[in-house]
Amino acid sequence: MLESCQTKMSRTGIISLGMIILRMLLRSRKRHRGELLPDINILAVALQGGQERIQYARLNCRVPVLRSYMDVERDMKPVFRLTRQAFHGLVEMLDQEKDHGWGHHLELLIFLFWLAHATSYRVTAQAFEVPKTTVCRVVHRTAKAIRRNKSKAIFFPSADTLHEVGQGFGNLAQHEAFNKAVGAMDGYHIRIKPPKHNELDYLNYNQFHSIQCQAICDSNGSFLDIFVGYGGSVHDTCIFKNSPVYVDALYPPPGYFLLADDGYPCLELPVTVITPYGHPLQGRIQEKFNSRHSRAHSIIERSFGMMKARWHATFIKALEVRLHFCSEVVLACAFLHNICLRHGDVMDELEELPEEPAPPAELDEGVQEQSGVHIRDRLCALVSAPSTYRPHY
Repeated sequence: MLESCQTKMSRTGIISLGMIILRMLLRSRKRHRGELLPDINILAVALQGGQERIQYARLNCRVPVLRSYMDVERDMKPVFRLTRQAFHGLVEMLDQEKDHGWGHHLELLIFLFWLAHATSYRVTAQAFEVPKTTVCRVVHRTAKAIRRNKSKAIFFPSADTLHEVGQGFGNLAQHEAFNKAVGAMDGYHIRIKPPKHNELDYLNYNQFHSIQCQAICDSNGSFLDIFVGYGGSVHDTCIFKNSPVYVDALYPPPGYFLLADDGYPCLELPVTVITPYGHPLQGRIQEKFNSRHSRAHSIIERSFGMMKARWHATFIKALEVRLHFCSEVVLACAFLHNICLRHGDVMDELEELPEEPAPPAELDEGVQEQSGVHIRDRLCALVSAPSTYRPHY
């Protein structure tokens, strides 16, 4: 009896809600009565039989941009910049209950299309035949979902896999002296529109406005850490020393080291970072070490290249979003890069003119740091010694 009463009350509430929406339609839309019939029919279908879910929207499968997704035989990569397998992996990773009619798949497709083509909200709305305000909400909501789930795709390797990562860097350098390298670190400038406030903070030494992305990747090119948001005028060393990796000594663990270029300091503590020898070099031994170091470290440049190639339309010009949202866009691109690599979706890296090198780094006397020069000298001695190294695959 009680259950029957509750059911009736639930149905009564739904019908009342439907009547309220009908009145809003009649009041707010200055159209002829016949033009309101499709909206009324949609609500009527949802209310029949005491259904507890009102239908908000219908997916028009005839929209051309959706055909490459609906047809399972077609390659969706030319339109959405990732394979079908990678897309399904993304759906599973970000799957969440929806409280509105826009399906989870559709929201991800809208976000990917907007990112892949660097189009405006208006153009994306026209492509999917949805309101522009909906596209704006979907893009921001999806970016926030990616940030919440960042650790599912971007994370440091476990202790059990460090040996495998180190062997990967040894293979890249073609020498066992680099078997304890478990990450390559570098920074990348992302073009932005000149901000209205503090413009000079974002003007870099190459004379364009940017925000900086500091990244660490493994020997396969997957990002292990992303730290983005500092203005282009800030030195790589300053960004590094304000990042959680340095401040909290998160990575690498004792006994292992990161590879970085000479824009960073050579350190043992608080985290071990090995950089190449600066010029002028003192003999053939240092030149040989730098060559091996460059082979292993270049994987981070290839990672940036693959990410930029996949989202070429986004990175080829200044980001057309507000400054506070730029970091979310870059993080989303890195997140998607890792998911694609995980599902075998590899992109040929984008070849660009090399940037001007950053000024060399110096140790900060006000911070408890310990130079890693003696570790580099020991590695250099190993590289100069006779070797019978065999790659591990």
